[in-house]
Formats: sequence, structure tokens, C-alpha cells
Amino acid sequence: MIRFVMLCFVLALPLSAWCQQAFSVQMELLTLDKALDLALQDNLKVENAELEVQKTQDEVAAARTRRLPSLHLSVLESQNLTKESYEFKKGAFGNYPATGPIPAEDTEIETYSGLTTILSANLDQPLSQLYRIDLDLQQREIKQKMTEEKLRAQRQSVANEVKKAYYGILRSESALEATKEAIVSYLELDKLVDRYLKEQTVLKSESLEVKTRLARSEYEALTQRNNQASQKEKLNNLMGRDIRTRFNVRPVPENTVFEVNLEAAQALAIEQRPEIREAKLNVKHAEYARRIKQSEYIPDLSFKASYYTPYNVELLPKNVAKVGLYLRWEFFDWGRKQNQLAEKNKTIKQANNNVNETTDKILIEVSSRFRKLQESRAQLHVAQLSRETAREKLRITMNEYKQQKVLLKSVLQADTSLAEKNRQYEDALLSFWKAKADFEKALGEE
Repeated sequence: MIRFVMLCFVLALPLSAWCQQAFSVQMELLTLDKALDLALQDNLKVENAELEVQKTQDEVAAARTRRLPSLHLSVLESQNLTKESYEFKKGAFGNYPATGPIPAEDTEIETYSGLTTILSANLDQPLSQLYRIDLDLQQREIKQKMTEEKLRAQRQSVANEVKKAYYGILRSESALEATKEAIVSYLELDKLVDRYLKEQTVLKSESLEVKTRLARSEYEALTQRNNQASQKEKLNNLMGRDIRTRFNVRPVPENTVFEVNLEAAQALAIEQRPEIREAKLNVKHAEYARRIKQSEYIPDLSFKASYYTPYNVELLPKNVAKVGLYLRWEFFDWGRKQNQLAEKNKTIKQANNNVNETTDKILIEVSSRFRKLQESRAQLHVAQLSRETAREKLRITMNEYKQQKVLLKSVLQADTSLAEKNRQYEDALLSFWKAKADFEKALGEE
């Protein structure tokens, strides 16, 4: 009795340790929404698209400063290489009764031959140009929105990759379950055939055929597990985390309201697809380009203030300060602006045509993806019924074989039929999930 208790204790120790380890290391249950959130946070393509948006934000901030005065400070330090002198003739500045001629005689003045420094400061405040500057600022803001739509498109592309990887894992799990079911069936058949072999009611070749199929199914299960492990590593990589992170996936709903209503799907795509938004923004961008070109007909008027002081220059005043208005107007350009405006008008027409073309392409794409999804769902339903039918036929044939009403050949034929139906079902399932992912991308969903 004591030996029996000790034996039970020894056997229970590793079992207890295994249970504790299995309890402490729980497998993460990864949902599709969480996988998408993780991928969109750390994906490098998405990060580069976000940086592009930030670059346009910096451009807008820089453009705003053009409405403020520009301040410039310049210093010129020079060394005279030649001797410079200025000669003023007698009476060069006039001849007055009280003083006589100025200067009273011919006078020569030599300049300073060393280093000469000239310091100047200028302030320039645009006035009439503010209208053009504001138009340019608004055009840059349109460009910023266009880069935001490109970011949305990149996020949708990454989301599509994540969904396909996630759906691929779901398909692999389904295939693995079917293979496990086949292994259980072969194990039962193998025991039964071994018994019949001992009773000499079957041939040894038939027993070997069953064992071969069992080994093949076990090999398929190993291959499917390895394939699933690779798929999970790929998904971990897309999510930007350690590829060794272990997780299980959760099944997702097979359909939504937009998958059974084409008109609702098309309306949603027109509302959500970044390509349409970007095309419409491109029209506005072209319109602002035309308005900016039209603003060049307005003369440039600026307020200017300047300060000038030379050092070591005898003939020039020491401090010069000025304020005033500066007007610049190109009143004749040989028709250049008119031709440029004509080009801008054609660009606007092209942008409008692109909006219509993009809308039509998206509607066609949504319709095509919608029909493909319908077909793949119907194909999946047929494959599922075929698999269930083959499974039921195998069960009936197996029972008849146990009662020795049919030969082993019939059981193996039914099993081969089930294996083929399982493959067809897995192919139909994968086709359905891919069609679903492509349809969701066509809708503009992340």
C-alpha cells in the first residue's frame, strides 16, 4: 500500500508542475480589431505616410510667416586695393556773394585706404501681396489634406494585409481540425483492421494501406502546424512585435449589412475611399493655382524701412534712415499670364474628369468585389454541404465495415472522397476570406 501511494505521488509531481506551467502561460486570444490596432501603430509604411503629413504641416506653418514683415541685416567689410580720391573744382557747389565760391579753390579729398565697413538693415512688409500669400497658404492646406488621404490609403493597404494574414490563420486552423478528425478515424480503422488481420479476414496489404494513410495524415498535420506557425510569425511581424509571441485567433462574423446590399456598399465606398477625396481635393488645388496666377495682375505694393551706416568712409553720411512705399507692376507681359491662365483652366478640367473617372472605377470595383464575395460565399456553402455529405457517407460505410457488410476498399474510397471534399472546403474557405478582405478594402475600411 505504501509503495502504491509513493508511486502515485511520484507520478503526480510532474503532472502538477505541468498544470501549473500551463496555467501560468496562458495563450493570448488575439482579435482581428486588436491585430489591426497593433499593426497601424508600428508599421513603417504607415509611419512614413504620417511623416509626409507632418512635412506638409511644417510647410503650411512656414508659409504663414510670409504674411509677416521680413527683416534683413547685412554687413559689408572691404579693403580698398586702389587709391581713391575725389576732386572738387573751385565753385563746384556755387558762388555766393557773402562767401564767394565754394570751395574757394580746387580741392582733392582722398578716401580712407584701410578696411571699410557698411552696415544696413531693412524691413519689408508686403501689402497687396497678402492676397496672393493667403491663396498660397490655402493651397498648401489643400495639399496637406491630400497627404492625409494618402495616409488613409496606406493604412487601408496595411489593414488589408493584416486581414488576409488573420484569415489565413483561421483557414489553417480549420484545415488542421479536419486533419485531426481524419487521424482519429484512421486510428479507429487501424485497430479494427489489425483485429481482422489476426482473424485473417483481411490481407496484410490492406492493413499497410491504412497505416500508410494514418502516417500521411500525421505528416499533413505536422505540415499544417508548421504553416500556421509561419503565418503567426508573419502576422506578428505586421503588428510590429516579437514574432515569437504566441496567440490564438478568434473567428469573425462572416457577413455584414454592406455585404448583402450593393447600393449601400457603393454609397459607403464613395464616402470613405481616400482616392475620391484626394481627387476632389486635387480639383480645389488646381482652382487655387489659377487664382494665384490671376493675382499676379495686381501690382506688388510693399512698405519698406531701411537704415544705412558706413564706417571709415569720409564722404558719405554716417546714419541714413528711410521709410516709404515700393510699387512694382509688370503692366505688359506679351500675353504670358493669359497663356498660363489657359493652362490652369485645362488643369482644372482634367482634375474634374479624374474625379468622375475615379468614382466610376471605384463603383465598378465595389460591384466586382461584391459579386465575387457572393460567389465565394455560395461556393463555400456548397463545399461545406459536400464535406458533410462525404463525412456522413464515411460514417455509414465505416459502420457497415464493422458489421463486415462491405469491404475495406469501400471505406478507403469514402475516406478519399472526404479528404478531397475537405481540400475543396479549405480552398473555398480561403477564397471566401480573401474575397471578404478585398471587399472591405474596396469599401475603404481599415
